[in-house]
Amino acid sequence: MKTNLIEIKQEDPGFNSFFGSWICRDDINFIVDVGPACSAQKLIDSLHSTGIERLDYILITHIHIDHCGALADILEHFPMAKAICHAKGIKHIVEPENLWKGSLKVLGDIAKMFGPPGSVAKERLIPHTETEIKDLMVIETPGHAAHHLSFCYKNLLFAGEAGGNYFLINGEEYLRPATPPRFFFDIFVNSVDKLLALDDQPIHYAHFGSAESSHRLLNRFRKQLFLWKDILFEEFQKGGDDIINRSIDVLLEKDSNLEVFSKMDAETQRRERNFLRNAVKGFLGYFKEIF
Repeated sequence: MKTNLIEIKQEDPGFNSFFGSWICRDDINFIVDVGPACSAQKLIDSLHSTGIERLDYILITHIHIDHCGALADILEHFPMAKAICHAKGIKHIVEPENLWKGSLKVLGDIAKMFGPPGSVAKERLIPHTETEIKDLMVIETPGHAAHHLSFCYKNLLFAGEAGGNYFLINGEEYLRPATPPRFFFDIFVNSVDKLLALDDQPIHYAHFGSAESSHRLLNRFRKQLFLWKDILFEEFQKGGDDIINRSIDVLLEKDSNLEVFSKMDAETQRRERNFLRNAVKGFLGYFKEIF
């Protein structure tokens, strides 16, 4: 079995080393996530350059447009392949209009950069509840999204964003929660616990990074979620018009998992501030719902 990561390049330099698709070549060939619609051809070219001429399956961790936007084009290019996704997400992949409208509302110009997802024929999609593939475990891990899935194949964990986002910046680890609204803390933590209940194994993240020990990073991430909850609840109680930017500054100061932020280039910092802003909004929305 051979597993490797293909970087999906973007035009915006802030999104370098950010999008990737995991390839697994074994008895079956599959990839995990396909990136946004705007870079579908780049992924196709990269797959061919690595010798991939046949794809059996495409595993979709969740239907956000930066993870499944290119699916229609990839399936068209590999007519023998089928995609596995959450049963509740199928209607949004077949008829993506509402998915696109929601993406524009949440992401704005970033969604426009990613491009609208194309429509996929229903017969090309396999609901996660009907997936029966030897050695493949499908795990429901809601939190980052209600329709989020993680996959385990022969002691390799593809965690999507259920374990946050993990990057190596000049050899130093950076770990950030992906908690956009609408966010529910307990549901997210329960998903992390599901992954921790598995054997310790290599972990592959939906965006780019990977590490040898899932337990090490998932335990670290779990502690980070509770740290964010404490910090952001304190800021929530203070209120004020500047609460989001103020909260980001406090997190950057107090969360050691974010220390490498200061060493990122300006374009990458701009990207990360956008995602930190969405993650903070998720926590603040959660507090509003329960208090």
